[in-house]
Amino acid sequence: MIINIAISAIIQVILFSVIPFCWWFFTARKKQSFLSWLGIKKPVIKNKGNYTVWFLLTIFLLFAPSNLIVFFYIDSSLLASNRFAGLGFAAIIPVLLYAIIQTGLSEELFFRGFLLKRFAHTFGFQIGNILQSLLFGSIHGLMLFSTIPFGVVVLVVIVTGLAGYLMGWMNEKKSNGSIITSWCIHSFCNLIVSFFAMFNVF
Repeated sequence: MIINIAISAIIQVILFSVIPFCWWFFTARKKQSFLSWLGIKKPVIKNKGNYTVWFLLTIFLLFAPSNLIVFFYIDSSLLASNRFAGLGFAAIIPVLLYAIIQTGLSEELFFRGFLLKRFAHTFGFQIGNILQSLLFGSIHGLMLFSTIPFGVVVLVVIVTGLAGYLMGWMNEKKSNGSIITSWCIHSFCNLIVSFFAMFNVF
């Protein structure tokens, strides 16, 4: 399982980086490095107390609604984290690879590192952040479209879209454009959901 997850994680990061890399190569390679262009840099935090409060509040606002939807409306067997169900500590390394690299890093590179920054450059931050969050939410809704009622799909789009918006806002307004913040938030939420599966909490 470890090797399979590691390979899947690497492939997903590469796939999510292809379009951003090509865009950077033809438009911005002479101006800044690829990683800096995506926002993979140390966050510059002006007020650590304020940042910490928003960081924790964002985690709560992402984690609580999404898990309520799963608890009441979605069969947990449909979730990607279900592959770790009941495995306990034996799944710790695969879960870390899945939560931090395969989903956390790849999605943050594409949505907050690439799309948000390109949209914001063209339309301004507010519209850019709304656009990337709508795409982020819509893709999560589409993944479940054929397996859950339409009303629940709409809830999934709204909740994951809100998650995308908040993480984009944290990056650009509290972290000086670094996607490290949203990567940490995203990874932490995925880890908690995976841990629940590992130990059959729900």
